[in-house]
Amino acid sequence: MRAPRAVQAGRWRRGRGREPRCYRRRTVGIGFIDDVSGAIQEPGPLGPADDADALDAYSRAVTAVARTLGPSVASIRVVRRDRRGAQGEGSGSGVVITPDGFLLTSAHVVEGSSGGLRARLTDGRDLALSLVGADPLSDLAVLRADGADLPAAALGDADRLTVGQLVVAIGNPFGLAGSVTAGVVSALGRSLPVGRGRARRVVEDVIQTDAALNPGNSGGALADSRARVVGVNTAVAGFGLGLAVPVNATTRAIVAALMREGRVRRAYVGIAGGPRPLPPRVASQLGRDAGIEVVEVVPGSPAERSGLRPEDLIVDVDGVEVADVGDLQRLMGPERIGRAVELGIVREGARRSLELTPVELSAN
Repeated sequence: MRAPRAVQAGRWRRGRGREPRCYRRRTVGIGFIDDVSGAIQEPGPLGPADDADALDAYSRAVTAVARTLGPSVASIRVVRRDRRGAQGEGSGSGVVITPDGFLLTSAHVVEGSSGGLRARLTDGRDLALSLVGADPLSDLAVLRADGADLPAAALGDADRLTVGQLVVAIGNPFGLAGSVTAGVVSALGRSLPVGRGRARRVVEDVIQTDAALNPGNSGGALADSRARVVGVNTAVAGFGLGLAVPVNATTRAIVAALMREGRVRRAYVGIAGGPRPLPPRVASQLGRDAGIEVVEVVPGSPAERSGLRPEDLIVDVDGVEVADVGDLQRLMGPERIGRAVELGIVREGARRSLELTPVELSAN
């Protein structure tokens, strides 16, 4: 099989001088070689019917999601007071998750609210809301509407998403109710720092999408092509770059805790750190490559009291392997508050064990 020899062919005609008097050029087309027969085949244009079929399939998917999920996405109005007592209003979105009135939204949408929360549904109902609980460290909040027989959305599993998959965002940007945008999952596994002061945390496995998100979309739904909510829109990180908190097993546990207790309890260790490769000899002994490097130890924290130092490498907690901060966060559930745990660490190339007693992490 040979590739086409040339796109252009020509020849020089020389005159009496050293420079060419003219240059004749003729253009020839490039064909595509058929892998089986070797015959030249001219590329054919995409027909109008093919264009229409592709557009119709895409449109059908998006319109089906909008039709199914749209009634479950509410416009949320928030009344806030600043430090001087002046009153202002904000807006966002929320997703109905139970027929008896529970809604899921972003914690920053309702942060600082002073009452006066209301939700407007696409069927025209305007309902009073009460704040059940908010968790700034996951940027999730649960509200309760004063109503019944609400159209509840189906929750999906973001852990099953793949890059390139179609997703649809429904929310109320700039107060424009029922706005729908579509795009794809641009990336998975992003991290989103949340919280402030001592109470900081990283939301893991954040979904990145190119579906257009604007102010007011926060708290709205990011759905797959079957109208299942796989994310809660939370931030715009740049043009064509939106982020959503994933709906997965971790999120469901947070939502359940907020509905049950109005808050989420977490154990606190008191370090800042990140993943780091293990020394070759230690990696060979443990049969793995990475641990958590301690970059900073918070003064007065459980980590400082245990003797943990910067540059230590944490490799396990109570025998459970950890390779990054996300692994450590997942292990710091309420059951470990006030209970001694054993940290396996590597210090100066040698394995050690430390006993540490986590305390409860305050979101303030």
